[in-house]
Amino acid sequence: MALETRAAQEPQGGTMTFIQSPRRSGRLWTVLYGPRELRAGWRFLIFLALAAGLISAMNALVALAFGKIEGATSVLVRKIVNFTCFVFASLIMGRLEGRTLADYGLPPRKAFGIRFWQGVLLGFAGLTLLLGVMRAAGAFHITGLALHGAEAWKWAGLYGFAFVIVGLEEEFRYRGYTQFTLSTGIGFWPTAFCFSFLFGASHIFNSGETWIGALNAGVAGLVFAFLLRRSGSLWLPIGTHAAWDWAESYFYGVPDSGLVLPGHLLDSTFAGSKWITGGSVGPEGSLLCTLVLATMAGAAAVWLREARFPLPARSVAEQT
Repeated sequence: MALETRAAQEPQGGTMTFIQSPRRSGRLWTVLYGPRELRAGWRFLIFLALAAGLISAMNALVALAFGKIEGATSVLVRKIVNFTCFVFASLIMGRLEGRTLADYGLPPRKAFGIRFWQGVLLGFAGLTLLLGVMRAAGAFHITGLALHGAEAWKWAGLYGFAFVIVGLEEEFRYRGYTQFTLSTGIGFWPTAFCFSFLFGASHIFNSGETWIGALNAGVAGLVFAFLLRRSGSLWLPIGTHAAWDWAESYFYGVPDSGLVLPGHLLDSTFAGSKWITGGSVGPEGSLLCTLVLATMAGAAAVWLREARFPLPARSVAEQT
């Protein structure tokens, strides 16, 4: 809790803004302001209003420029629009609060650096471990290559780009400004549990999803929050998230929420109990997935021993 308090009490910059406490007394000021700045809940609501307005405006511009976009491209465009608007809204709030993107877990100078690639290794290894355990149980079999040569490289690159966008948008949506800000009000882990619940619940609306798959998505959200907490940066969970999805949908070609994407590298089959295989949902619907996610968190706990998020103010200054 000391880290949250310190980060919350040391916004950068010397100019007073309406975000900072005017040091007045009275019931209204007590409701609006804490000892140093506007209370976390109000800052969160301002951010939501900014992000919603920006997303609406940018979607209108995209529709005007490109017309109706359909299929998988529309999903990717929506992710790009959302991420861009979340970043702009965070920059605006950062200007008001005297903070930077590094405070909110996304230091620009660390973009696609060592933490991101460590996350890539962790995500790919985690999905590989899950399928390896299924293979040992006789529930998963690779039957051959589906792609060769230039075609394989083309789809690898396309899915790599797409899942990096997915990782950026989903991690910053659930664990960026929102995680930082509400952490200053109710603490890191209560905030992480709330947003992980929402992250898991959002998967229920995917076609072919089950309650176990949604539960595992929520557990994955907690693992990503833990990686943020211990590394001090969203670049680690972004890499983990992107690589897990890439390995699942492209490399191994297994279902994700019941959907097998075209252009996957390997052909594979499942056999056995749906509690082990995940059934039509895919590996994320398996109880083994829950154990693998717990194993990933345990490995991270051994590897990253100290809480580093929210960052102390002087550490933030070094990353921006």
